[in-house]
Amino acid sequence: MFDLRLDEIPLPASKNDREKLISWLIDTLCLHRRRGENAADDGTFSPIHRILSEHLFKDPSRGYETRELAENLGVTPAAIHHHFVRLVSAGLVSTSSGKGWKNYYLTGGSLQKAIANMKARAQLIHSQRLEIFDEVWSRGKKVAMKIELPPDGKPNALLRIKEWGPLEDGESELSRFMADVGLLGERPGKEILSESLSVGIFEMLLNSGPPISIDEAAKALGGPKPRVGRILERFRMTGIVERVARTDRLSTALWSAMTTQHMRRGEDWLLKKGGFERLSVPNSLLKHLKKGTCKPETIERALKDMDAKEQMLLLNLLGGRLPLGHRLVGMDVDMLKRKSMDDLNRVIRRIEKVGETLTKFNI
Repeated sequence: MFDLRLDEIPLPASKNDREKLISWLIDTLCLHRRRGENAADDGTFSPIHRILSEHLFKDPSRGYETRELAENLGVTPAAIHHHFVRLVSAGLVSTSSGKGWKNYYLTGGSLQKAIANMKARAQLIHSQRLEIFDEVWSRGKKVAMKIELPPDGKPNALLRIKEWGPLEDGESELSRFMADVGLLGERPGKEILSESLSVGIFEMLLNSGPPISIDEAAKALGGPKPRVGRILERFRMTGIVERVARTDRLSTALWSAMTTQHMRRGEDWLLKKGGFERLSVPNSLLKHLKKGTCKPETIERALKDMDAKEQMLLLNLLGGRLPLGHRLVGMDVDMLKRKSMDDLNRVIRRIEKVGETLTKFNI
């Protein structure tokens, strides 16, 4: 079964160090798990590194048996088999049954052909798996807020592309999809069940146009806020979910900032340094602040004719901050699919560059 994990890692600074390029490829393809601090040898003496460096990449035209490599590397055949299973599932290595022991070799007989095979399968499978959004997307057409700010940083993508498989007890098509694209982490456990907290949060994102805050998700689903926050951040790592400023709560943020500054610094500060005079804020707001009758709805009505960007400037002058929320990327299904495919293609292009450079070392 095709099962590819990709970690978006910056390309190595030096293209002339063969071993570092191989280490980068191993890390990008998540072929081993890093534990603790990096080793002094940067992993160049690990079994998977030696399998690639001393065998598959050095002589890509031949096949290798687990028994042969186990004797050469001084590890058990089971350990060698484990590494080859990961390489086969990633589409880089193929296998054939001989007389007893399996024979493993680079797909197509070269690294570049193996990467091309991996790329074609990954693109096809990922595009097919993303079709589930055509069925479950129910955010409606009004997704964009009055004013859209860029996402709050974009983490390096951590992608997983896995072929569809039959469902097991307690799973749904949505929960299985979430597990197969990395939304549930490396070991989903009980989160893969259709009624898990992770699935509930993702269903909220599928049904909500505006961003969802951690507080809203925790209240709606009865989950602990720290756990809800970790789940949403895990979603964000896949590139399918983004974190943005809640500009739909602009009136509430302005209300909070105005009332706070009015109590602390008074009316004169609001007029001069607070931006009321500069941005021609209606005097009616000052009257409501004096009487203590100012509410978010009051501010929304008073500033309805003020441009949204000027309202953002006013909030900044008042020292206020907008809360953050999470939502699915894109304004519609096609945009979400396109953004997710772009993330995949961006990582694969880096792999292709490294593959071309590694091939030159053997020419």
